[in-house]
Amino acid sequence: MDKLVIKGQNRLKGEVIISGAKNAAVAIIPAAIMADDVCIIENLPYIEDVKCLFATLNKLGAKCEYIDKHTLRIDSRNLENVSVTFEEVRKMRASYYLLGALLARFKSAEVAMPGGCNFGTRPIDLHLSGFASLGAEVEMKGEVVKVSAQSLKGASIYMDTVSVGATINIMLAASMAEGVTTIENAAREPHVVDAANFLNMMGANIKGAGTDVIRITGVEKLHGAQYTIIPDQIEAGTYMIAAAVTKGDVVVKNIIPTHMDSLSAKLLEIGVGVEEGDDYIRVFYDDKEYKGVNVRTMAYPGFPTDMQPQMAVLLSVCKGKSVITENVWDKRYQYTDELKRLGAKINVEGRMAIIEGVESLTGTDVDATDLRAGAAMILAGLCARGETVVGEVKYIDRGYEEVENKFGLLGADIKRVSM
Repeated sequence: MDKLVIKGQNRLKGEVIISGAKNAAVAIIPAAIMADDVCIIENLPYIEDVKCLFATLNKLGAKCEYIDKHTLRIDSRNLENVSVTFEEVRKMRASYYLLGALLARFKSAEVAMPGGCNFGTRPIDLHLSGFASLGAEVEMKGEVVKVSAQSLKGASIYMDTVSVGATINIMLAASMAEGVTTIENAAREPHVVDAANFLNMMGANIKGAGTDVIRITGVEKLHGAQYTIIPDQIEAGTYMIAAAVTKGDVVVKNIIPTHMDSLSAKLLEIGVGVEEGDDYIRVFYDDKEYKGVNVRTMAYPGFPTDMQPQMAVLLSVCKGKSVITENVWDKRYQYTDELKRLGAKINVEGRMAIIEGVESLTGTDVDATDLRAGAAMILAGLCARGETVVGEVKYIDRGYEEVENKFGLLGADIKRVSM
């Protein structure tokens, strides 16, 4: 079992290049099989979730090969299998996009219920009700979801809750439905726009992605395309907070700065130095005392829930009181017990985490409880006195590429060990 061993309190300095967006990649790779053709996907992060999809598509009958570490060629011309019950799909949440992709192309799909991180109730009811609105029959067989239709027909769909996964999944299926589909109260996240752009390059007709109303005119067939995935907003934010929490000076490169607006605003409010360029953000210690702030997670363009654990680390060493309100997931504070082991003062009350800043954290053994909580444990170790050992690194590897190497190049004392 791998662990990360971190010796803290080194100020991070230098430049870090951000990988392609995990949340876009895990939607775009399944979307590629909607074309009876060849697609080439560039700027993929080399992470476990992508590797799981690579293995899954090959088992389905597609021919997937890495052109290089970050470029995947997907040939779906001989793909006929619509049953996806392999072990790989149970390891990741985003396997549900195979439902929408296979339903669009073959009008049938059978997919094992997804796994991934466990931080509360994560039903796929909105996905399934969207498929039903398009004319599909939905059947649950134990841990397997089966959807099928004689034909899919466009519909007006209102999302009771803003959901990135459901928005993208319904968009996939509707792209090859007859007529027009309107998704109201749609998610506006950058990876929703990225998935829509890729589908449009394949010949889909999607308008309004990035707003709360998406209009899809179905087409009969999609063709192959070559596409470059956007930079990872959450990885970028993690390194921005790492620079702040170590009082360092880091240029976070290959990003879209506007995607980071909600985080940049909070860092400035705390007292962190932030300078923005065309495709980079510099985060640096500005000789100011960090002060606590209040944070509310919201759908984009609000503060992202996937940055909440990392922000909690920074607020733990800010002067005064901070309050985080989690408005997306109901059990995303599991990591707080691990942070308290490092000396953080956090009191969770329902959806609120009340944080009293301390002078510093102290290293100890902690575990990653999910992907972003794992990133938070790394950040805590980077700023803590002494040595921190982070276990359950498998969660971190799902979404962060070569995390110890990237931090190491910034001057962190971090190494991976097998125990």
